[in-house]
Amino acid sequence: MNIDIGEIGSHVSDANGFHLPQFFGHLPDLPKWTVCGHEFQLTKFMVLEVVVAVLLIAFFFPLARRVRGGQLVKGRFWNLLEAFLMYLRNEVIIPSVGKSAASRYTPFLWTLFFFILGCNLMGMLPWCGSPTGNLSVTAVLALITYLVVIGGGMLKQGLFKYWFHQVPKMDLPLVLSIFLKPMIFVIEVAGNGIKHVVLAIRLLANMFAGHVVLAVFLAFISASAGGLLALWIGVTTGSVLMSVALSCLELFVAFLQAYIFMFLAAIFIGMAQHQH
Repeated sequence: MNIDIGEIGSHVSDANGFHLPQFFGHLPDLPKWTVCGHEFQLTKFMVLEVVVAVLLIAFFFPLARRVRGGQLVKGRFWNLLEAFLMYLRNEVIIPSVGKSAASRYTPFLWTLFFFILGCNLMGMLPWCGSPTGNLSVTAVLALITYLVVIGGGMLKQGLFKYWFHQVPKMDLPLVLSIFLKPMIFVIEVAGNGIKHVVLAIRLLANMFAGHVVLAVFLAFISASAGGLLALWIGVTTGSVLMSVALSCLELFVAFLQAYIFMFLAAIFIGMAQHQH
């Protein structure tokens, strides 16, 4: 059985359009524009991210209007959304960021969680894919989080004090201070950046790897089609069962990775509120 890894990778990577099975017909590629000599291509993941953003607006704007108007939230779906919001605020954001700063950062962290969750869940739909399985998406999310972290730190401690406080207070002789403190400053600043790089890579690796494994299991079906009928039936049955089990695991991972990303972002924001 020969399995083309490149072909499998194409099913979980970004593309210039949505590729459906042949019996659905061919969809045209997404449009592209040329601006100031630079070509900009609209991609599949861009469309999916816009879809997720629109869904978040459609879900949470009505909920926000009800809460702001003092109305009781009724209905299983709306109660589920409210339960998610209250749990994240009371059990994650307030303990990590602090009660005084929670109201400032809660909207950002809520948005971060549900946007990542929506992008993760897009990978569960046929012929779509998870935008969070692309490095450019996770890198931008990590960059935004990094800017919020250092921006919040400077807002709380002051523009210069935030960077000055990267070096902890140490009782050192003057000669040692001249050499050690600049080194510690560079290490602390670089370490803070590396933490956010790891944040992006962790999300990327978990979402990409799961879908690659799922694609490999499904590829076994076509790879064994040219052999004995009994072998093909056995491989197909095993592949389908493993794919169902893995899809259930991927559904759990979609929620888990969104939670971990938001949880670590909340911790980083909370750490930036205080000097070392």
